[in-house]
Amino acid sequence: MAFELPKLKYAFDALEPHIDARTMEIHHDKHHAGYTSKLNDAIKGTDQEGKNIENILNNLDMENKAVRNNGGGYYNHNLYWEIMSPEGGGKPEGDLAAAIDKDFGSFEAFKDAFSKAGAGQFGSGWAWLCVKEGGKLEVCSTPNQDNPLMPGTGCGGTPILGMDVWEHAYYLKYQNQRPAYIEAFFNVINWDEVAKRYAQHK
Repeated sequence: MAFELPKLKYAFDALEPHIDARTMEIHHDKHHAGYTSKLNDAIKGTDQEGKNIENILNNLDMENKAVRNNGGGYYNHNLYWEIMSPEGGGKPEGDLAAAIDKDFGSFEAFKDAFSKAGAGQFGSGWAWLCVKEGGKLEVCSTPNQDNPLMPGTGCGGTPILGMDVWEHAYYLKYQNQRPAYIEAFFNVINWDEVAKRYAQHK
């Protein structure tokens, strides 16, 4: 079964003014569609065909650039669309909020750490909030389309929040002002979805 580009659960303009409709359209219909198509091409006729994306990434040969780049791009963007919402923003509640307070000291301290992970990622990449075994939370970043599921990224655990800091995620609206995009991103985070993923993996 080939991987398919997921449909967005909201309109391209639903995240405005924080993320503009044109960026969303190009990002989803061109970039994510491209990763999906190239991933299918890369695994066709191999023993990875028919496996789920998590299995492929967990057991990835990091020298296989086609699967590494396109498999990462496919998985990362699936998560990215899911953890954003027109009704997003605010702060997490419940168990996730308690875990953030426990592991970072406060939500503001987490926000600062996550923002720095994104702003400080040289070139293209991602910032992550991951949950490790036992429920401990950790912030990290990876270059390009790498992610914490891949071996040897130095960023363990399961990602429950991912922020794309490739220029294609923000350049039409924010140009080279990545910190402004990162600040805006917090207005569209779907904390209910992040909390659901935390509950599944803690």
